Order: sequence, then structure tokens, then C-alpha cells
Amino acid sequence: MAANFPPVSPVLKPIQHYLKTAQEHDSRDPIVAYWCRLYALQLGLKVPSQGIDDRKLLVSIMDWLETSKAQMTDNESITNDVAAQAYLENYALKLFLYADKQDRASNFGKNVVKAFYTSGMIYDVCQIFGELTEEVTQNRKYAKWKASYIHNCLKNGETPVAGPLATDEDKEFDHELIPGVPNQEPQPGPSNAPSPAIGFQPQAPVSPQPPPAGPTNFTTSDPFSNVKAPTPPSEPEKPPGGFQPYKGGQASEIVTVEPNRLVNPAGIQLRPEQVTKAQKYCRWAESALNYEDLKTSIDNLQKALRLLETGHDG
Repeated sequence: MAANFPPVSPVLKPIQHYLKTAQEHDSRDPIVAYWCRLYALQLGLKVPSQGIDDRKLLVSIMDWLETSKAQMTDNESITNDVAAQAYLENYALKLFLYADKQDRASNFGKNVVKAFYTSGMIYDVCQIFGELTEEVTQNRKYAKWKASYIHNCLKNGETPVAGPLATDEDKEFDHELIPGVPNQEPQPGPSNAPSPAIGFQPQAPVSPQPPPAGPTNFTTSDPFSNVKAPTPPSEPEKPPGGFQPYKGGQASEIVTVEPNRLVNPAGIQLRPEQVTKAQKYCRWAESALNYEDLKTSIDNLQKALRLLETGHDG
């Protein structure tokens, strides 16, 4: 549901970019628009020295959120935090993978910058649900850095270096987090898309040119505010409120024994966070299939099944 809000004053400048992202998704994806505005509201309420106009803006956002939630009461990605977190992470991941694929193919441009930038914004919004996981934290920081880096190169008439750069300033990104994937420069083509299993897949540096030291204030100013972020390669499906068991073997016999608890045929009770992790493995498997990476998809499905059958991850 689109709406007109009062202008954002300098005092509330920290929430401006999330409101902008929400506006860009009003028609494209109301779920993303809803959570972006909710996150902006949470940030805005923490800003000191608010004036009358600032409070009017925050109240108008509250009214919009209340009305929108009432209109989407049947959507679990609005009413259920677990489903909402999965939806936002999946949406941000698909934007991230699109931008990363274009970047590695040296297809630099405003759309790639915007996709990295928007992905980083939506990963920020995921903080509504608590502390970010390690893979989300890495994707978030990398997306913001890449958006800043490519933007600065284009602004200065320079050609960006494709993909991650293994420099001293990039050591904070743990290149060993993706098991079983060779650390090599991919060739163009969907089969070499980055593994969605855990964050991005680094490649060997192709130039000694070091990256800039961080986002260089990119997140405080969106230079491509008039550029629409590309739609993810395939629209993320709304995740179910609970795990839909695999239809083969004994995994299909998993039943609910008490609220937020599942028990498998071996009598092992699964904690909510274990079920959530299994759901993530299934989402990563789906994302891998979008890039025709069958090996990664099978690996993640096996991890999900093993977690549900044994209660052990890994």
C-alpha cells in the first residue's frame, strides 16, 4: 500500500534510505516495504531531539504500518517473525547473488550498484528479528562495500576489479566458510554462480589494486536514488510457518507434539532454532537450483534431512 509521508528532516536522516527502499517496493513487494518502514520507525524512535514535524512523520509511519498489517493478516511473512525473517533473507540473498554474478562477469553499472546497495539495506532490516547470523553479516558488509567500491570507480572513470579482492583489508571476510567449493576465479555461466550456502564465494585477486577501506559513507547517501533495483532473478516464495517435511523416507512422519516442538520417528525433539536452520538449508538449496548448481543444492538438502533425522547439524 503506497502512501505519501511528510518529508524527512535532517534529524531523521538515518531512516531516509530505508523509507526510500520501502517506497521502491510498495508495488513490487509489499512485504519488503512493510518491514523496511517498521525498521525505519524503530530507528526513528531512538533519534533524540525530535521536533514536531519529526513526530508527525513517525506517527504517519505508525498509522501506515497498522493499516497495512490489518490488510495482510493472512500473510505469514507479516504476522510470523520466523517466516518474515526467512522471506527477507531470501529476497536479499537473491538480489545479492544477482549483483555478485554481474560483478564477476564485469558487467558493471548502476543496476549492479543499486542491487548490492538494496541488498545491504534489506539485510539491515533483518536486525529487527535479532542478531544476524555470520553468513548474513558477511553478505551485508560485502554488499555495502561492493556498492561503494563500484560506485566510486564509476564516478572516477576507473574500471572496477571484478569479484572479491583478497587483500589485507579484506581478511575480515572468512574465505574458508564455504566448505567443498574451490577458491578459484569462476568462468562466465550460471553453473559457476556463487554458492548461496554460506555467504559469497571468493575468487583469486586479478589485480593488486586494493579496495577502499570500507563503505566510505556510501550508506549515508544513495547516489542512484533514481535507479530502480533489479527484481531478483526469481521472486522468493513465501516461506511456510512450519517445516513441510520431505515426502520420501521416514522424514515425512515428523509430527507436531507441542507448540513450536517437533519430534521425528526416532523420538528426537527438535528445537525451534533447529527447524529454522533446516528451513534455511532448503532455501539455500532452492537458490542454488536457480543458478543450476545441483551439487550445492543436493548438499544443502542432505544437511536439512540429516538435521531433521538426527538433531545434529553439520
